[in-house]
Amino acid sequence: MKDLARHIAACNNVASPTGLVPFRIGTEQVGWLDPELARWLAFRPRDFHFDGKGVSLPAGLRGAAARERVLADAAKGLEKAGFLKLRGELFDVRATPEGPVLARLDRAAIPPFGIISQGAHLNGLVRRADGLHIWLGKRARDKAVAPGQWDNMVAGGTPAGLTPQETLVKEGSEEAGLPPELAGRAVPAGRVSYIMRNDEGLRRDVLHVFDLELPEDFTPTPHDDEVEHFELWPAPRVLEAVREGDDFKFNVNLVLIDLFLREGLVDPATPGARRLRAGLDAGV
Repeated sequence: MKDLARHIAACNNVASPTGLVPFRIGTEQVGWLDPELARWLAFRPRDFHFDGKGVSLPAGLRGAAARERVLADAAKGLEKAGFLKLRGELFDVRATPEGPVLARLDRAAIPPFGIISQGAHLNGLVRRADGLHIWLGKRARDKAVAPGQWDNMVAGGTPAGLTPQETLVKEGSEEAGLPPELAGRAVPAGRVSYIMRNDEGLRRDVLHVFDLELPEDFTPTPHDDEVEHFELWPAPRVLEAVREGDDFKFNVNLVLIDLFLREGLVDPATPGARRLRAGLDAGV
């Protein structure tokens, strides 16, 4: 189990929030700030207020649109200061995965502010006489994150205003040529979460997992520059690759470990497997 557990540990490399500064919108804590970024925000006293509980937006800001304008202006300033590079895609800002939308913020600023990010990951499954097979996508070699590594058949962050299911349909069409009517058959299988500190900031990611049983005559086809090509692997080969190497994007390992447990490729009743399951729920 240690060979699998190392992937979970790599995605949960923050033992505690010690040293980080809480970030609030109203009474809701939505994120955690690195002290260096908090010091930068201190030079914007009109937009960011400091007190004994951390940093917050002004109490007088009413409505998500007003908050969004302040955050957007700060994100532009952070780009000029070299903290991030804007991506031009907005994500919802929430205090909890199920909570109300309090604002929207450029995707690139989500980790620096330590805000929850959500995404959808699809296990493309084919059941043959010789057992379960799994579709995998080879990420383009010019991707900023995990270039050239293996990914789920479909995966993507949830943009502002979309649900994970809607994200799945959108990304499925763009990345794999998955028809919407086929994507609509995907079954929610739960979620995995983790808290990971890296060069982007603090990733507090919630990945909504879906399973889709695919006919043998369907072959995913790249429709954008995100994926080089797709391959269909027997499930034991996928398990061995996750155990023995680091060829998969870091968080895809967690989605696959979840699948291994649910499909019985790893006996879920053993103490080691129960620890793996607990680790997959270690984030928000």
